[in-house]
Amino acid sequence: MIAFTRTAAMAVALATAAALPTAATATAPDGKAVIANYQAIAHAMYQDAHTGAVALKAAVDKLVAAPSEQTLAAARAAWIAARPAYQQTEGFRFGSAIVDDWEGRVNAWPLDEGLIDYVDAGYGSEAPHNPLYTANVIANPKIRVGATMVDATTIDKKLIADLHEAQEVEANVSIGYHAIEFLLWGQDLNGTGPGAGNRPYTDYDTATCTHGHCDRRAAYLVAATDLLVDDLAEMVANWAPGGPARAELEGKGTEGALAAILTGLGSLSYGELAGERMKLGLILHDPEEEHDCFSDNTHNSHYYDQVGMLAIATGRYVRTDGTVVEGPGILDLAAAKDKAAADEMRKAFEATKARMQVMKVTADSGKMAYDQMIGEGNEAGNRIVQDAIDGLVAQTKTVERVVAALDLKIEIEGSDSLDNPATVGKN
Repeated sequence: MIAFTRTAAMAVALATAAALPTAATATAPDGKAVIANYQAIAHAMYQDAHTGAVALKAAVDKLVAAPSEQTLAAARAAWIAARPAYQQTEGFRFGSAIVDDWEGRVNAWPLDEGLIDYVDAGYGSEAPHNPLYTANVIANPKIRVGATMVDATTIDKKLIADLHEAQEVEANVSIGYHAIEFLLWGQDLNGTGPGAGNRPYTDYDTATCTHGHCDRRAAYLVAATDLLVDDLAEMVANWAPGGPARAELEGKGTEGALAAILTGLGSLSYGELAGERMKLGLILHDPEEEHDCFSDNTHNSHYYDQVGMLAIATGRYVRTDGTVVEGPGILDLAAAKDKAAADEMRKAFEATKARMQVMKVTADSGKMAYDQMIGEGNEAGNRIVQDAIDGLVAQTKTVERVVAALDLKIEIEGSDSLDNPATVGKN
C-alpha cells in the first residue's frame, strides 16, 4: 500500500454471480479498442501532468532567483494549476501495479512536515510513531536516521528521495506535490477557521531571511520540484507506446485489462476518495486529514479526481490545451451488454461530479474552504461533503453492476471509515 493510503480492515469484493438481464441496443466495440483508448488517455493525462510540473519548476526557479510577494504568489498559482491534470490520472492507480508502486513518490500524504522545515510550537517536538518528527532537514546539515548519521550538507534530489518514508514511516513524506505545497504555503495554523498557510516570501530571501537557512530552503524547494518533473516524465514514458505500463496491462489479457479499468474506477471511488480522503476527515472533523491541507486546495483535488474518473469511464479526455483524446470507453462496451447498467453508471458518475461541483463552487467563492466544511458543528459544510461521499459510494455500486454485465471479477479497495467507522480514531 502506498504511503498516503491507510490499510483498510476489509476490502469490498465485487464479483459476478449470474449475468444480469441485458438490454443490448448497441454494437459492442472491440475490447482491445477500449483498452487502446484507455492507454492513450493515460499517456495524454500524464503528459499534461508533466507539462504542469515543468511550468511549476519555472515559477519556482523565478521565486528562488528573486524572492518577492509576486514570485511567491506565481509559484503558488503554478502549483494549483498543476494539480488538475495530475488528479485526473488517479483513476489509473489501482488498476496498475506500476502506477500504484510509483504513486507515493508524487502524491503521498499526510506528512509530518517537521521532517522538512520549521514548524509551529503547537506541532509538538516528538511523536511516538516517528523518530524524525522534527528532524528539520533544512536547518540541520546532519540527520540521524536510526543508527546512521546522514550527511545533509548538500540538499539535492538524491538526499530528499532517500529520506522519503525513512525508517518505514509513511508520514515521512519528503518529496512530491505535498512537500512542495508545504514549502510554498507553510503550515495552515487556522484549524477549521478561514485561511490557508501563510509562509512569507522572505523565507527564501537570503538578504532579509526569516526563520533561517533560506539558501537551504530554496535548495530543497528546487530539488523537490526537479524531482517531481523527473518522476512524472518517468510515468509519461511508462504509458508511451511500448512502455512498461501498457505492457503490464496487455499482459493481463483482454478480460484482465477490462477488469483493471473498472478496478481503478471502483477503488478510487470507494476506499480511497470516499473513505480515506473524505469520510475519515469528516468523522474526525480534523483539517489535518484534508488532502491539500497547506493550500486549502482540497476541493479541487477531489473534484478533478471525479472529472478524471468520468473521462476514463466514457473514453473521452479533454486535455489541458483543449484538444480531445476520444475513443471507445468501458461504458460503450457495457452498453452493448446491458444498456441499463451502462446508463446507470454514467448517470451516477455525472451526479457525483455535480455534487463535487457544489463543493468546488462553495470553496472557490470564498464562502467556505474544505477544511471548514468538515469542521465539527458545521452542518451545512458537513452535508456538502457527505453528499459527495454518498455519490461516490453510489457510483461504486453501479461499477458492480457493469462488472456483472461484462462477466468480470474485481476487488475494490475498502476503508475502515466506510466499512467499520466505529473503529476510526480508536487506535
